[in-house]
Amino acid sequence: MKKTIVNLCRLLLGVVFILSGFVKAVDPLGTLYKMQDYLLAMHLGKWLPDMALLAFAVGLAALEFCLGIFLLFAIRRRATSRVIAVILSIMTPLTLWLALANPISDCGCFGDALVLTNWQTFWKNIILLAAAITVVKWPLEMFRFVSKSNQWIVINYSMLFILVISGWSLYDRPQFDFRPYQEGTDLRKGWTQMMEGNESPYADFFIEKADDGEDITEQVLNNEGYTFLLVAPWLEKADDSQLDLINQIYEYAKDNGYLFYGLTASGETGINRWRDITGAEYPFCLTDGTTLKTIIRSNPGLLLLKDGTVIRKWSHNRLPNEYDLTSPLDELEIGQAPDNTTTRHIVEVMLWFVLPLAILSVTDRLWMWTKWIRKQHNSNCIYKKETKMRKKIVAGNWKMNMNLQDGVALAKELNETLKAEKPNCGVVICTPFIHLASIAQFLDQNIIGLGAENCADKEKGAFTGEVSAEMVKSTGAQYVILGHSERREYYKETPEILKEKVLLAQKNDLKVIFCIGESLEEREAGKQNEVVKAELEGSVFNLSEEDFRKIVIAYEPIWAIGTGKTATAEQAEEIHAYIRSIIAEKYGQAVADDTTILYGGSCKASNAPELFAKPDIDGGLIGGASLKAADFKGIIDAFK
Repeated sequence: MKKTIVNLCRLLLGVVFILSGFVKAVDPLGTLYKMQDYLLAMHLGKWLPDMALLAFAVGLAALEFCLGIFLLFAIRRRATSRVIAVILSIMTPLTLWLALANPISDCGCFGDALVLTNWQTFWKNIILLAAAITVVKWPLEMFRFVSKSNQWIVINYSMLFILVISGWSLYDRPQFDFRPYQEGTDLRKGWTQMMEGNESPYADFFIEKADDGEDITEQVLNNEGYTFLLVAPWLEKADDSQLDLINQIYEYAKDNGYLFYGLTASGETGINRWRDITGAEYPFCLTDGTTLKTIIRSNPGLLLLKDGTVIRKWSHNRLPNEYDLTSPLDELEIGQAPDNTTTRHIVEVMLWFVLPLAILSVTDRLWMWTKWIRKQHNSNCIYKKETKMRKKIVAGNWKMNMNLQDGVALAKELNETLKAEKPNCGVVICTPFIHLASIAQFLDQNIIGLGAENCADKEKGAFTGEVSAEMVKSTGAQYVILGHSERREYYKETPEILKEKVLLAQKNDLKVIFCIGESLEEREAGKQNEVVKAELEGSVFNLSEEDFRKIVIAYEPIWAIGTGKTATAEQAEEIHAYIRSIIAEKYGQAVADDTTILYGGSCKASNAPELFAKPDIDGGLIGGASLKAADFKGIIDAFK
């Protein structure tokens, strides 16, 4: 149920952020205008220049879109969910202020594609914030659509795609037009409805001659033929790089009997200045500035009307030239209403973005599936030479050493060192409880496994100072050391106590490193074999074959721990071979040959190669030498 809820929240957040980011990206100027409204409402209208606001609008759109994609594909799950939670923690109070004060009509979170009231936006953010808190709490419950090794493709492609979309929208015009002046709109019909008193988005649309103030709106809309409208909300800020082309289009319109008007909100001074600069001979009319910015996201931009219907729109960078205007408009393609542009643009987005990522996801899943099949096949193959199949492990046992800061620093050093130079064996670090959660946040557990040094023999309850197996697992740890000689000697842990610990550890999916070994007196009395056998029988031989296969055995001659004494390679191999033989007696030779048995008695870089070369020694449980990265790395390198 928890996994289902987390993934539903993840999908909701992903879809909302993708939609929000995309509609902003396809209309960055619209996002800029909305930000200007926000700043005016906060009395900060001149706080940031327009270019800085525009860069912020593009960046915000890209951030929202990419966060949505990352969450949808479960990329960088912890970081992504936290950033989304921070954004919503900021936006929710802001939208509450908008709902209470109502300084602007809507927040603009979905641009013109979906207009919500301020209260609707606030409640929407409350729901999203609750979903964000859920995924922040359990980020690892989100399943991946693409494996970790291929996530960089999704990251880079998403960033590139959304930035290209924004760049093209600024250069040309939005690929998706959600405003009431998109191509195909019958302005005459909308104007008529407004004049009849019906609610209409065209209430602020009017065309008045600049020279005498005559309202020619109906005349323009009722013209039976073509009309060019050069839209320049503010002539003082209009781009003048296409002056010759604009004048050529005006001459073409005049030669073919088409109406041509310049629409602006600038006053007489701005119009006269434009005429002086451009030599413009076409008449200018006054229109509401906000309406002009809504009509086309370009200053200037060009509209072509036919019988009062918008059939073409061009930005100043994409104006038709003499090669496009070779005949009367009714004979040219640009004089006809285009095909359904929305459908075409949806198909383009599907082909350029959705389809490649879908193919990547399917290919990645098939690759992972075949990899799993190969792994299963190899695990079921008829018996190979088991000494080569057993997992080799070097595990560090930090014991009660290092404060949190020093422990984190050591773990980071090991993480970076082994990421740069991959080890030829499994590596595990078992740390004091206080280190686990901090280290789990950054440790690459594909390279270094993380484990605890102990866990309680109780599941939960009034056991002050104890740490349960479930608690250990919740930190992100994978392993736990049980039965260490120091726990047996100082804390009187009996075989029965250890049996309970092993069961609880396995119940919580922890891999157990189970320690056995004899004292100096027992070694000198020749009782080492019966000691290790009794320790196995008392705590782990009760397990089923399946569960025992999950156990790693660590033989630690107590007389060689911290004393500087070391069993010779031959002595270590002898007892390792004996341990493997009694496992074979209990579970069969195949299980015995699969069981990893570590040596844990004053192993150092100097003697590790000789020890690890023995056929029954599969690595080491390292104490003091694991507290320095260089020393620990030296032992790991023994497998090279």
